[in-house]
Amino acid sequence: MNWKSLGRALRWLGPISVLLAGLWLLAPVRAQSGSAAPSTQRKTSTPYTGDLSIFDAPGRDERLQINRVMDMLGIEPGKNVADIGAGSGWFTVRAARRVTGSGTVYAVDINPEAIHYIDQRAKKEHLQNIKTILSEPDDPQLPAASIDAVLLLKTYHEVAHPVVLLRNLRSSLKPGAKIGIIDRSGNGANHGVSKDVVVREAAQAGYELRDSQDFVKADGMDYFLVFTGKPD
Repeated sequence: MNWKSLGRALRWLGPISVLLAGLWLLAPVRAQSGSAAPSTQRKTSTPYTGDLSIFDAPGRDERLQINRVMDMLGIEPGKNVADIGAGSGWFTVRAARRVTGSGTVYAVDINPEAIHYIDQRAKKEHLQNIKTILSEPDDPQLPAASIDAVLLLKTYHEVAHPVVLLRNLRSSLKPGAKIGIIDRSGNGANHGVSKDVVVREAAQAGYELRDSQDFVKADGMDYFLVFTGKPD
């Protein structure tokens, strides 16, 4: 419609149409001046690629109360466990001893150096029930319907698409499997993420919060969350 035609239409339709036409004319301006809907993807930390031996600092078992964590996740002889973001395999080897030869621990990491490190560690410590998986960032690539318990230890804040990862994890879980997340409070980019954010993202992926603890390290910053999958 040209301007002359628009003017004749407005004189014919009356004052209300003038207002509507004004809004119509302004709409493109608003669309251009405003940006598209902001992305909901939160900040994440760069995955660690440094010296893996730092995770085996003396006293870490006591600081993280890892035996209590394993008790709450039901890690016992015969169980299959996934250590997602396994790093040096610090938790992997502890879980492997817990489940004994009748269980299996899957050490999952996106870093090839971590996978090689854990393979060598398992041989050195004579733990034949450890299986390593070089995974995709958003998919742990675990066997279907095989896992009794999962732990993400100080890893969740590094996951760029956590809802996708957790959804992909679901097909690997046995009924009643427990998923534990240990992390610290933060903004996502400072090697920590808010507990409320984790709970919200897990809910979006189809999980229910079963327990929330702050006993790990007892510093008021760390937390331990336990989830199970919602019934389909």
